[in-house]
Amino acid sequence: MQKISIYLFLAALLQICACKVDSKIEPIVTEDDVVLRWPDYFPAPIYNFEGNKRSKEGFLLGKKLFYDPILSSDNTISCGSCHQQFVAFAHADHKLSHGVENKLGVRNSPALFNLMWQKEFFWDGGSKHIELQPIGPILNPLEMNETIEGVVNKLSQNAAYRTLFKAAFNTDSITSQLMLKAIVQFMGSFISANSRYDKFVQDPARNPFTESEKNGLALFEQKCGSCHVPPLFTDNSYRNNGLDEVFIDSGRYRITNINSDMGKFKVPSLRNVALTYPYMHDGRFETLDQVFNHYGSGIKQTGTLDPLLSNGISITSAEKGQIIAFLNTLTDLEFTKDLRFKE
Repeated sequence: MQKISIYLFLAALLQICACKVDSKIEPIVTEDDVVLRWPDYFPAPIYNFEGNKRSKEGFLLGKKLFYDPILSSDNTISCGSCHQQFVAFAHADHKLSHGVENKLGVRNSPALFNLMWQKEFFWDGGSKHIELQPIGPILNPLEMNETIEGVVNKLSQNAAYRTLFKAAFNTDSITSQLMLKAIVQFMGSFISANSRYDKFVQDPARNPFTESEKNGLALFEQKCGSCHVPPLFTDNSYRNNGLDEVFIDSGRYRITNINSDMGKFKVPSLRNVALTYPYMHDGRFETLDQVFNHYGSGIKQTGTLDPLLSNGISITSAEKGQIIAFLNTLTDLEFTKDLRFKE
């Protein structure tokens, strides 16, 4: 009886231990995991990591920085606070970015992926280099509200970070340049190219579209493809898409001070668009249905309106459903569930 009791106790103990899962256990990242891969039908990237040699150690340092609120003035807001992996590194169901002391930003947090193919960043193109992009939210008083000097000082006083920087860059000195390079080694790895659309393009016989999706693709190419150009589904241009008659946010004009840029914003990629709501620079539309209603009958006529939208876009209810069916094929669940990027 005594032996049986001991066995039962040990069995119960093992079962309890087996059921406990440590959510903080990091997935194993190998050197092969940080090799960048994309389909051959993608264009050549604009940023190619020359001068920022990629490594497993650099990737892991960048990941820690991305998810660490130490980058904010009160240590409460990280990059990952407004860029969440499960919605393609957009901000789930939030119209505007959220910052320190519960402050609200003025624009919707854009999704982060395929950044290597962008030459300018933010809705207005205010940053012209991927390695400078993180500076914007760090300095923004409505977001992280910190200084670069303040961040570097905090990192330099942290023994764990000193070890990580040494492993990644073989130096005992933590600098803003190395911090930014590490963040880019992580963010630059966000390549979204494994949606159903991509599988269809690579092997349509084995990965066929439904009739509705095929019709939606044809309609998309006809009505939307001028601005949202495959395979990236953006042309990275700036356009006034008729949202306002009076510009509360002047958009690209803030950067250029050119009158013809008034009310223009960067054309976002439509990859993962089913996940990245709400839509537009200010998150005013909650659904794709509302977006299509805007293009069908809500265009505001102004002097800088994109000529392609001067008469709106005529879309029937049936066509709208088919285009949305196609847009759903751009969702890349392999990307949003990739354990390499998990916090």
